[in-house]
Amino acid sequence: MSLSSSSRWLVGVSAMLALPAAMANDRVQVVTSFSILADMVENVGGEHVEVTSLVGPDGDTHMYSPSPGDARALAGADLVVFNGLLFEGWMERLIESSDYHGALVTATNGLQPRALGEAGHDESGHDEHGHDEHGHDEHGHDEADHDEHGHDGADHSEHAHGDDDPHAWQDLQQAQVYVTNIRDGLMEADSANAQSYQANAERYLAEIAAVDSEIRDILSDIPASASVITGHDSFGYFSSAYGVNFLSPVGLSTEADPSGASMAALVDVIEQENVQALFHENMTNQAIINQLAEETGLPIAGTLYADALASEGDASTYLGMMRHNANVLHTALAKPGHDDRAHDDDHGHDH
Repeated sequence: MSLSSSSRWLVGVSAMLALPAAMANDRVQVVTSFSILADMVENVGGEHVEVTSLVGPDGDTHMYSPSPGDARALAGADLVVFNGLLFEGWMERLIESSDYHGALVTATNGLQPRALGEAGHDESGHDEHGHDEHGHDEHGHDEADHDEHGHDGADHSEHAHGDDDPHAWQDLQQAQVYVTNIRDGLMEADSANAQSYQANAERYLAEIAAVDSEIRDILSDIPASASVITGHDSFGYFSSAYGVNFLSPVGLSTEADPSGASMAALVDVIEQENVQALFHENMTNQAIINQLAEETGLPIAGTLYADALASEGDASTYLGMMRHNANVLHTALAKPGHDDRAHDDDHGHDH
């Protein structure tokens, strides 16, 4: 091989080795606030996106305190996707500190949020908004700027919620709004691949609709009178959509600890509300549910996934998570042939 041909060969090899890095650099850099949104973006974006989730699988978005690395991740992003409805109380401050000026997608934009306190969701003696420890007015505070002196990881006052339940992804029909917002954001950030995003979104929306129907079938054997208890108040949309009554010892935020009186009231509610089982959540304090199990003799029937995907296994994707939750609930509560839930309206039944 001559020197010139050898040189050309080396140049060719170098170009091939550099190709994956070049392709990665060409992909749209998307930062999401938490793992469920990251999976949605990956489904819509496909090969054209590289996604970074600030709060990873099994992580607690309520208790999260952003790091300087998170600000750097935003600074290098082409698109930022977050839930909204005050779910990430720290997000606006992070965006400001990162000096990010790119496109923003609020995934819940355009959906009709569920007001706290709806659908028999009384959280064992809390006020009608479900978390009287915060006492906020409807929207009388900035999404992130809830205190005057910043946050150091110990002060979580900024993680408060408004009067709307932010956990809308727990209803697969509401999740369709998430997907269309993500699709539109990607098309704006990368118009050259708009057709791909459109096609991916259509496919994903069809999958979501199919899983929604599947879950309704799975849960049809659960009596309407059955209730369950989870670690925090995150299944209101699921309850409204699929007809399983959820109670919780604490409010929307996992940072809250139930008082002794609240726990005592919940024990009474367990007897009154035909509570059949207790469930851990993958990102909440398990001690509270363990205590309730000891005091009531109710079984802990498994782990549900509310605010974060699993690190591995069947709940490591959004649709897998939703199927997992439905199957775990079915195993614990179903009475075959007992479809008394009279699906005579859009949501199955009203508590």
